[in-house]
Amino acid sequence: MNSVPQTTLTQMLAARYGAAAAGADDLNDTLATLLGHRSVRTYTDAPVPDGTLELLVAAAQSASSSSNLQAWSVVAVTDPARKLRLAHLVGDQKHVEDCPLFLVWIADLARLRSLGLRRGMPHASLDHLEMFLVATIDAALAAQNAAVAAESLDLGVVYIGGIRDRPEEVAAELNLPPNTFGVFGMCIGYPDALRPASVKPRLPQAAVLFREQYDATTLETATDSYNAVMAQFYQTQGMKPKGEWDQHSLQRVRGPEAMKGRDRLVEVLNRMGFALK
Repeated sequence: MNSVPQTTLTQMLAARYGAAAAGADDLNDTLATLLGHRSVRTYTDAPVPDGTLELLVAAAQSASSSSNLQAWSVVAVTDPARKLRLAHLVGDQKHVEDCPLFLVWIADLARLRSLGLRRGMPHASLDHLEMFLVATIDAALAAQNAAVAAESLDLGVVYIGGIRDRPEEVAAELNLPPNTFGVFGMCIGYPDALRPASVKPRLPQAAVLFREQYDATTLETATDSYNAVMAQFYQTQGMKPKGEWDQHSLQRVRGPEAMKGRDRLVEVLNRMGFALK
């Protein structure tokens, strides 16, 4: 594995945190890919090469899985008409229509239920919240492996949480059976160099890293620091959000009216076959 110059490490950490940050003494290609992640919403017309999808799925299947249950699946969509319909279902996000490859990552308990019926073996645990959580986590771990693999191949990605806005309609579009649920989508394609995406700074580590025990006393200082970093980022991007980062983040969690229908997710999941006991 080739080592990346230390100056690059310093620059990448500064971009990720919007300020100087401590790190290891050197940077390898894997860390460079991870630290360089950005959400890409504009793509060239170039298709994803043959064989790349299968390679991404191999990377996804190499992720950790709870008890090796592998309770996830993924639906790959390239048909323009279907992408257009899905783009509408997730809030008319044009990049879903424009990307050459759209993946929908599925929390999948249908496979285990089918195997239980085939073997005539009990599988009542599938009706419990824990198993839905296991399937969702498995799907997320697999998807992130695929995202990193895609970026290592110079592809760009962006996650689409809007898949959860209208999950039953997404399920109908993708012919999903009961006991499956689209956790999120993922656009994949070659980034348009004429409209490059930027690395978005993250919270300082003081807000997320605790040693031995959780320490809430760091929250205010870390948040104030991050508000300043994000204000500078918004300015460089020509963005004019109302208020500071913490204020408009809190607007997203103000109540059910801000959840785009996801406040009814439990009843929707019940109808989709998840008892969630």
